[in-house]
Amino acid sequence: MRDPFLTMALNNAWANATLYGAIAGLSDAEFAAPRPGFFPSLKETLNHIWKVDLYYLDALEEGGLGPRAFDEAVTQGSVAGLAAEQAAADMRLASFCQRLTPALLDAPRVTLRRGGPVTERVGPILLHLFQHQIHHRGQAHTMIGDAGIAPPQLDDFHLEFGRVPSAQAYFA
Repeated sequence: MRDPFLTMALNNAWANATLYGAIAGLSDAEFAAPRPGFFPSLKETLNHIWKVDLYYLDALEEGGLGPRAFDEAVTQGSVAGLAAEQAAADMRLASFCQRLTPALLDAPRVTLRRGGPVTERVGPILLHLFQHQIHHRGQAHTMIGDAGIAPPQLDDFHLEFGRVPSAQAYFA
């Protein structure tokens, strides 16, 4: 099996592409419409995922932005605009995971927080980032159903049995 961190990054990219494909036809107003969930709309939920990705990618790459990553990422108002930004972040994450070594997984990274710096290790940051994605994509999944769109299958990626055809390209 290839590196589990790279596999999770590719699963993440596929799940995001699949989710954005399902909502590609939403107007800007439908994207921003109130929906049940932790954040009040698909727009806010998916922008949150993207901005948190940028925050942690910056920490992993030692960019030094910290919380400014949230300020510098302009909220995307359209599905297409946010889909493109998310895809770029997903490829950055996959590229980072391709370069992982045991030493890098254990390397310290400073996460700049509003209350001050906190040192974390690369491996746990990646695990947290994947869990964060899954958590909020699940909320978006419910919102998609609320919008009258059949929510896409997002969990048939890892096993040969039941793997959806669109996931196969991520294993080539």
